Amino acid sequence: MTPEETLDQIKAHADAERATGAKAYHKSERLHLGVPNPVLNDLSKQWRQALDVPARVALAGGLWQTDIYEARVAAAKLLTQARIRPDDEAWALIASWVPDFDSWAIADHACMAGQKRLVADPTRLDQVEKWTHSDRMWTRRAALVITLPWTKQNNPKPLDIEIRDRVLGWAATYVPDHTWFIQKAIAWWVRELSKHDTPRALAFLEAHSEAMKPFARREAGKYL
Repeated sequence: MTPEETLDQIKAHADAERATGAKAYHKSERLHLGVPNPVLNDLSKQWRQALDVPARVALAGGLWQTDIYEARVAAAKLLTQARIRPDDEAWALIASWVPDFDSWAIADHACMAGQKRLVADPTRLDQVEKWTHSDRMWTRRAALVITLPWTKQNNPKPLDIEIRDRVLGWAATYVPDHTWFIQKAIAWWVRELSKHDTPRALAFLEAHSEAMKPFARREAGKYL
């Protein structure tokens, strides 16, 4: 199964009118085919079931290189799976995509795949921490989006609590950056955390809310 063959399967569901709307919505210059997300879900599931891990990683890499919106989303979906063994090559590929991020939709799909690999091996957070020092906004944002699983545990283990504090430390360094997507990412992380760890979310806002943009402050405290 080659990237060309799978791309043909995606193109079979193309919708020109939908593609025009999606391209305008995402403010993107790359090619959009107008294929709905549920179709990409079904196709990527079929491919995952048909391919072993090395072939899946190779296909995902080839689809990403097309720079077609739906192909990049499908590439991420190919690797969005809790159990991938071995997963070093899958993680390396996902991490290699981060410098290519230039829009929230593709970035978020790729980060969802990355979340599974981080949870499988939290030592990879050392690599993610380097993203927080990038001069690229999308790379810095990815460090918060890819670590969202640590906002969700009701009964976190000591390591999970340590990771929460670590990521909140990254978020604190982002606060002076008033770029909309950075402020949104901070708010997203704190808002989700507030559902499961109110004291930490409150402590973050008490320390940093005055320096946040008003919309981010409101979003972060939505459930408090």
